[in-house]
Amino acid sequence: MQLPGKVVVVTGAARGLGRAIALAFAARGAEVAALDRDGAALDETVGQCTAAGVRAKAHVVDVTSEPDVIRCFDAVTADFGRFDILVNNAGITRDALLVKAQDGVIHSKMSLAQWQAVIDVNLTGVFLCGREGAERMIQCGHGGLIVNISSISREGNPGQTNYSAAKAGVAAMTVVWARELARYGIRAAAIAPGFCATDILAAMRPEMVGRVKAAVPLHRLGEPAEIAATAVFIAENEFVTGRVFEVDGGLRL
Repeated sequence: MQLPGKVVVVTGAARGLGRAIALAFAARGAEVAALDRDGAALDETVGQCTAAGVRAKAHVVDVTSEPDVIRCFDAVTADFGRFDILVNNAGITRDALLVKAQDGVIHSKMSLAQWQAVIDVNLTGVFLCGREGAERMIQCGHGGLIVNISSISREGNPGQTNYSAAKAGVAAMTVVWARELARYGIRAAAIAPGFCATDILAAMRPEMVGRVKAAVPLHRLGEPAEIAATAVFIAENEFVTGRVFEVDGGLRL
C-alpha cells in the first residue's frame, strides 16, 4: 500500500504507542485521524502530525460505547472522504492476582470491575472499532487494513487474567477478520509488543523496571517508534495478513 494520501485512524493516539504510530504514518504522508478520550493530549498529537505536512484531526471517543464509535467513524469518513487503515491501539491495564492468599487466608482477588474494565476497552473496543472500520472500508471501495495491538501477555502473564484474556482474543479476532474480509480487499494483522518504554512502565519503581529489562534478551525496553515501524511495514507490504508480529526483544513469557 502506498501511504501518501491514505487515511489512517489510530485509537489511543493521545500518547505512548498510539502517538508514535500516528506520527510514523504522518511521516510517510498519510493523513491521520487521532482518536482518544483525552482531547487535550490528542491536540498535541495532531499538532505533531500536521508539522509533518499532512492533514490530521482529533476525535474524542469512548471505544467502549457503540453509539460513540459509530458517530466518530461517520465523522472521520465525512472529514476525510475515505477510510483506509485502522490501528486498534487503545488499551488499559487493571492488574491483580486472581486470588491472593497466605496460610489459607484470602487477602484479595481480582474484582469483577477490574475484569470488566479491561475487557470493555481492550476487547470490546477493538471489536466495535474493527466492525465499524471494516464497514466504512467496504463502503469506500478501496480495500484497506486493520492493525490490532495485541501483546505477548496473550500467552498468559501472572497478575493479568483480564489483560491476557483480552489480548488473546484480539489475536484470534485478527485471524478471523483476515479470512472474512479478504474478499473485500481488506487485510488484518496484529502486533504483540513486549515491554515498551511507555507511561505504564514509567510509573513502576526503578527496581521493578530493572527486573523487567533483565528478563529481555536484548536487555532493554522496546521503543514506541519500533512498534510504530512494524505497523508501517504491515501497511506497506500487501502480502501480509492474518499474522501476529511479536516485537519483544526476544522475550517469551
